[in-house]
Amino acid sequence: MLEEAGEVLENMLKASCLPLSFIVFLPAVLLLVAPPLPTADAAHEFTVYRMQQYDLQGQAYGTRNAVLNTEARTVEADVLSRRCVMMRLVDFSYEQYQKALRQSAGAVVIILPRAMAAVPQDVIRQFMEIEPEMLAMETIVPVYFAVEDEALLSIYEQTQAASASQGSASAAEVLLHTATANGFQMVTSGAQSKAVSDWLITSVEGRLTGLGGEDLPTIVIVAHYDSFGVAPWLSHGADSNGSGISVLLELARLFSRLYTYKRTHAGYNLLFFASGGGKFNYQGTKRWLEDNLDHTDSSLLQDNVAFVLCLDTLGRGNGLHLHVSKPPKEGTLQYAFLRELEMVAASQFPEVSFSMVHKKINLAEDMLAWEHERFAIRRLPAFTVSHLESHRDGLRNSIMDVRSRVDSKTLTRNTRIIAEALTRVIYNLTKKGTPADLQVFTEQMQIQQEQIDSVMDWLTNQPRAAQLVDKDSTFLNTLEYYLSRYLKDVRQHHVKADKRDPEFVFYDQLKQVMNAYRVKPAIFDLLLALCIGAYLGVAYFAVQAGHGGREEQGCRGFPRLIPTMQRGVQTDAVAQGEMAESMAFNQPGFGLTISWYLLRTEACPGRGAALT
Repeated sequence: MLEEAGEVLENMLKASCLPLSFIVFLPAVLLLVAPPLPTADAAHEFTVYRMQQYDLQGQAYGTRNAVLNTEARTVEADVLSRRCVMMRLVDFSYEQYQKALRQSAGAVVIILPRAMAAVPQDVIRQFMEIEPEMLAMETIVPVYFAVEDEALLSIYEQTQAASASQGSASAAEVLLHTATANGFQMVTSGAQSKAVSDWLITSVEGRLTGLGGEDLPTIVIVAHYDSFGVAPWLSHGADSNGSGISVLLELARLFSRLYTYKRTHAGYNLLFFASGGGKFNYQGTKRWLEDNLDHTDSSLLQDNVAFVLCLDTLGRGNGLHLHVSKPPKEGTLQYAFLRELEMVAASQFPEVSFSMVHKKINLAEDMLAWEHERFAIRRLPAFTVSHLESHRDGLRNSIMDVRSRVDSKTLTRNTRIIAEALTRVIYNLTKKGTPADLQVFTEQMQIQQEQIDSVMDWLTNQPRAAQLVDKDSTFLNTLEYYLSRYLKDVRQHHVKADKRDPEFVFYDQLKQVMNAYRVKPAIFDLLLALCIGAYLGVAYFAVQAGHGGREEQGCRGFPRLIPTMQRGVQTDAVAQGEMAESMAFNQPGFGLTISWYLLRTEACPGRGAALT
């Protein structure tokens, strides 16, 4: 059968008046000579980090979708509807972000530079101001962040070139460019996000018991460990609040040594609390206070609490601020600590400016300003030490809060100021006549900058968003182990949201893999279909023309075969069939001639009369 088909094709090509071989074999030749598309260019896989999605006190925040399967565009394109809009951080603005949402974009992908420390300060400051605005509104479309690499940057540049050309060319040029340009289909591999049930917010506490009677005053030292930013997996929280935890751990180390010896064992209980859920209205602190004040009869918080010292954002700047909800009264221990801070800063570190910032608690707001307000609501004297003058500073809730933004020397200096002031209060050094410029922590008791740097490196080497730190995480186990080296009765405290009326709800699918597939636009499929149809039409008419020419040539040459077939040929159809059958079997050569004649008679009606 294949031989017969090959013979028919060969005869067709020989008899055709058009170059059918060129038409038939041209597509195959083009496919063979066309360079293959590299696999890396056809599909690129990279990790993306989704914007925050959580509910706090019944209010929804962040993006509400996680699934993405749409074509990529940049913000320069005229039409962004149902497209994945790609933006680079260096060119990002809130107006562009709003433009994409107003045009019903299918998704937004913001590309971050690999080295955040190299980003200009004005770009960082601008984005930190935008982050709260992005989270304040509920966003329906998925919003992702990705760290750039060479392949992703190439995808962005190609998409940008295709998008920019649409607005600066004629309609014909746009159509041609659209048909020939390469596009990228952005597809996420994960499922739709869903609420995480039974999530626990974990805090860690430990204590140093004072020397003396049972009713000793207690000083509580608090710092929340969790970080926050527009994307949980990118929130490393170096200054807020890795610096606060670093100071808390260093204070635990220093005072554990002082409490080891009887002559330096003070008459104060020191309670250390590394709280979780600080960025979610201090949920860990709230439940810890409820459990210690309302649900138990034996707690250091129910006894004589001297004051609560909260540590927050201490890694930058040349100033220290003591934030209070109610100014301390003269003669109280919290007033003494205020004066000691001011004195130590002025005498030992004159370059540091110190001030007290008074702000009343606004219960009408969804979020408390500082952690000490949780204690102040329960009528416990408390304040927060920070280098920030305002709680609204964008640094406290930004993915830009990375390790490079914390100055090690500044953090060590602030640690020393707090430790010196706290020591002077606990041991009543001022009333004993100790000079203000006398440094307590020297030589073997010196504050170790290497230790603080090591802790900061460990803290900022991992995201610490509350949604990512579960009760069995390596981070919490390490934190608990570190505290247990210096403190007693170290234990974890867990908070679970109420199922009937949850104060907080977290969602999954915060980290996914995105694939960028190289595709042609939809109009390319239409033009390709038209080209294929035109090609098939040309091929069809060429074959028909060649077939008609052969028939005409064969019919004109047919009478020359008649003399060779005159012997015994009958004109009626039955006789012809019988003779063809007998001669096909008895005389092969002659039977072939008769069969050829019969076929030509069918192909050329009216020619049979020439045989009679």
